[in-house]
Parts: sequence; structure tokens; C-alpha cells
Amino acid sequence: MRYRRVLLKISGEVLKGKLSSGIDSEQLAFYAGEIKTITQAGVQIALVVGGGNIVRGEKLSESGIERSTADYMGMLGTVINGLALQDALEQVGVYTRLQTAIHMEQVAEPYIRRRAVRHLEKGRVVIFSSGTGNPYFSTDTTAALRALEIGAEIFVKGTKVDGVYTDDPEKNPNARRYLQLTYQEAIEKQLKVLDGPAFALCRDNKLPVIVCNVTHHGRLTAVLNGQGAHTVVKDFTNSVLE
Repeated sequence: MRYRRVLLKISGEVLKGKLSSGIDSEQLAFYAGEIKTITQAGVQIALVVGGGNIVRGEKLSESGIERSTADYMGMLGTVINGLALQDALEQVGVYTRLQTAIHMEQVAEPYIRRRAVRHLEKGRVVIFSSGTGNPYFSTDTTAALRALEIGAEIFVKGTKVDGVYTDDPEKNPNARRYLQLTYQEAIEKQLKVLDGPAFALCRDNKLPVIVCNVTHHGRLTAVLNGQGAHTVVKDFTNSVLE
């Protein structure tokens, strides 16, 4: 593997599979298997998972719930997903630790950076949940922040699309995928690799970002070996299209 320590961000939506909401057990088993393969290759991996399959704070706030309250509800959704992933991973023999930014000691460890790093050094998968513990911050921002705090070499944003395109590939058949993309071009063309605060953290601290499709078996492993379709966002001198 090209990387020793990786932060993987996946959305809550990928856990619902074909369900309209909630958690699909088949999807849990699939991601547990993919992550197990990576850990067996010696990669230290930390996870941040969204909560959109259960509750999305921003949408709740649009329905009339006060924004801070809605965001806290969304954070609790990420804890539920974190618990589900923890259980799925441990069922396939992967040791894990779930850490939360909101203290709930009966459920998970409180987030402590040095403890998280030590878990990774011991080969455990660390799952970060409840965001940063503050409203108005997305799980993208949480993932970028945690990646920097634990010294991850790469921030992998797992999506249903195999990279960053010049346009929406579902609407424009002529859209082309970037093999490598500079931070500056992503900003100038408003390519929305990550949300604003998350992208700024990565750019300012020179943290490379990989955007790839993680819904296919073996794709994540291939990407971490420098293979397969994906886009790398970094402080390159220029961007390169496929």
C-alpha cells in the first residue's frame, strides 16, 4: 500500500443500500469486508461516517427545528452509524474503537487525539462520530480536522462517483475526469470536492485528498495502491485530465 495511515470519509447514505432510510445489513457487511482487507495490508485506518441515512441536521432546520438543535440530532445519527460499523467490523475480526466528540461514556470513548493515535498504532480501526461536537460543521470538516490531528497521509472521500469531473457526468456525457487536480483549480471552477471549511483545511495544511467510488468490491484497496479510477487533489503545479 502507498499509505501507512488513512482517514476514510463515507456518507451515511451508502449504508442504507436499497432502503429508503436506515441501515442495510448487507451494506454494513460489505464495508466491513473492504476495511478488513485494508487493515490486513498493514494500513492504519480511521473512519468518519455521515448520518444522512438517519437524520440530516440541515434539512431538519429547513422544516422549522432550530439549526443548532437540528445539527445535534444529526450528530447523534453519526453515532448510530458508528456503532453499527463497529459491530460489523468486530464480527469479521477487526478490533475497533468508537470515539465521540460529544461525551457519552456508556456508548463510546470520548475523542482524545493521543488515544486515537495509540489505537491506530496498535492496529485498531478508529471510528470518529458526532462530528466536531459543534453545530454548523459538516462531517467533511470533521474528517479533514481529524485527518490532520492524527497525522493521516491522505484524506479519502468515498463516494458513488469515481472521481472529480469537469461537469456532472450523469448530465453531461462529455464530462472528463481529473486524474490530478490542483487546489487552486478546484476553487476557481467551484468543483466542490469538499465543503468550504474542509477544503480550506486541506489546502492550507497541504493534506492530499483522494475522491473515489467505494461502492465496488476491491476499489478502495486498488485506489490505495495507486490503481483504479480516482482523482487526487493536491498542491500540484497543474491539473491533468484523463
